[in-house]
Amino acid sequence: MSEASPALVNFERMLAAGKDSALLRYALGNEYMKSGDARAAAMHLRQAVTLDPGYTAAWKLLGRALTDAGDTEGALAAYREGIAVAERRGDKQAGKEMQVFARRLEKARSGGG
Repeated sequence: MSEASPALVNFERMLAAGKDSALLRYALGNEYMKSGDARAAAMHLRQAVTLDPGYTAAWKLLGRALTDAGDTEGALAAYREGIAVAERRGDKQAGKEMQVFARRLEKARSGGG
């Protein structure tokens, strides 16, 4: 794992100062993914979707973080919820992307990948 980026340090500082929001948690998750810490990313992304259950980008990145952390079942659950959110919001592109990722995981899980 690489040294914390200036952005990550800044986002953590904002969080410590009490500026919690779905957008900040998404940014933290994204920075942790860039640094190779999928577990920390997943923790922040779970909080992002708790704060804003309609945040499709956070659901998509949460699925990826859980996949990278080795939690296939958790990733599938995140993708399924994200797909449902995307359909409700009319976010067709995000929904399609998550369907593709979920299918790949299901295929790999069943030994087809």
